[in-house]
Amino acid sequence: MSLKNLPEIRAERLPKVCAFEPDPEAIERWNAGIMAAQQTPENTISILDVIGEDFWTGGGVTSKRVAAALRAIGDQEVFVDLNSPGGDFFEGVAIYNALRAHPHKVTVRILGLAASAASVIAMAGDEIQIGKAGFFMVHNAWVVAIGNRHDLAEAAKVMEPFDDAMATVYSDRAGVKKSRAAEWMDNETWFNGEQSVAEGLADAFLPADQVAEDKTKAAAGRAVNATRRIDAQLAKSGIPRSERRALLNEVKGGMHDAAATVTHDADDLATALQQLRSTLNS
Repeated sequence: MSLKNLPEIRAERLPKVCAFEPDPEAIERWNAGIMAAQQTPENTISILDVIGEDFWTGGGVTSKRVAAALRAIGDQEVFVDLNSPGGDFFEGVAIYNALRAHPHKVTVRILGLAASAASVIAMAGDEIQIGKAGFFMVHNAWVVAIGNRHDLAEAAKVMEPFDDAMATVYSDRAGVKKSRAAEWMDNETWFNGEQSVAEGLADAFLPADQVAEDKTKAAAGRAVNATRRIDAQLAKSGIPRSERRALLNEVKGGMHDAAATVTHDADDLATALQQLRSTLNS
C-alpha cells in the first residue's frame, strides 16, 4: 500500500470535560516487556509504551519524539517497532500522519500489542508485520468524560468524526466496506496475529526470533498497569482526573512500603490492589 494513498486523519481537540485514557482491557493485556530481540538500527523507531505523555511513569511516546526521530533518520526507509496499549488519540493521529508523510517505505512491526491509538499508528505502514502471538485491537475512541448533559452531548458529537476517520483507515487497509470496519470498532474487536493477516490488517507474520521479552521490565510494567487500571475504574465512578491522581499519589508511598514486605506474586499484587481500590472508593 502506497503512503500516498493513505488517508489523512484530521482531529480537533476534545471539550475540556473529556480526556483520552488507555483502554482498561488493553492495559490489562499489555506486556510492557515485549521488545525487539536484536539491536535496534539507526533507522528504527521504537514505540514500546503508552501513546502520549504517561503521568504514572514520566514516559510515553509523543508525536514530538517521533517527529524528531524521523528528522534524524532522514532520507531513508523507516522501521517502527510497536508494542503499545494505546493512549492519547490525538498523539496517535499525529504520529500516524507523520509516518504517513515520510517519503520512503515505512515498515511497522507489531511485536506484542497494537491497541486503540497504537492500531491507528500501525496503519501508517507500507508494510505491516505482526507476530503470531501478537494482537491488534480496534474500538471507538475511548474517553473519560465528566460534566452535565450538555457537556456529554457535545463530547459525543465531537467524537463522531474521529470514529469515522478511523473506520476509513481500517477499511482502506483491510479492503472491506467501511460499515464492516465500523462494526469491528463498535464491538471492540481483538485480532490475534493470524486473524490480523487474514483480515488484511497486517501483511505478513513477524519471525518469532525477532521478538524477545525483558522480564524485569515486564514485571515493573504489571505493577504500573495495575495502578492505571485502578485509575480507570475510579474514572468510571465519576472522580475527576486531578482528584484520582491526587488520591493515588497519597497512597503511593504506602504501596512502596508494602512492596518491601510482600512477594511479587501476581495474585498477591492483584489482591492488594483490589483492597486499595475498595479503600479509594469508600
